[in-house]
Amino acid sequence: MSITIKLVSILVDDQAKALDFYTNKLGFEKHADVGAGDYRWLTVIAPAGSPDIELVLEPNQNPAGKAYQTALYEQGIAATAFFTDDFDADYERLVGLGVRFTGEPKEEPWGKYAVLDDTCGNLVQLQQVYSYDK
Repeated sequence: MSITIKLVSILVDDQAKALDFYTNKLGFEKHADVGAGDYRWLTVIAPAGSPDIELVLEPNQNPAGKAYQTALYEQGIAATAFFTDDFDADYERLVGLGVRFTGEPKEEPWGKYAVLDDTCGNLVQLQQVYSYDK
């Protein structure tokens, strides 16, 4: 099969603020930054992940997208999840950088997780998976 995942978007209320958060807090790297009218085609990649998978920091200017983003946030639902191999170290590093988590980390048979606020209108789940079959 030749279908792959190349781009995944997350709606953000401020692209500059999002770029700062996703690079300086989460440790992603800016990949593409191209002017597109009033906005930018702005993507980041995870240095430890595949360079072929980009996260688009998408402006939330579409009313339907903004309503969806707001509804998820207000219901405490993460818009996406990012994985780590060392949850405890990354959690402590992010707390030290001032990242706000919505609650204490939780541990399940499959792994650990916590939800953080990306400061751009989204909740994001940080998780470490031990195994999905436990």
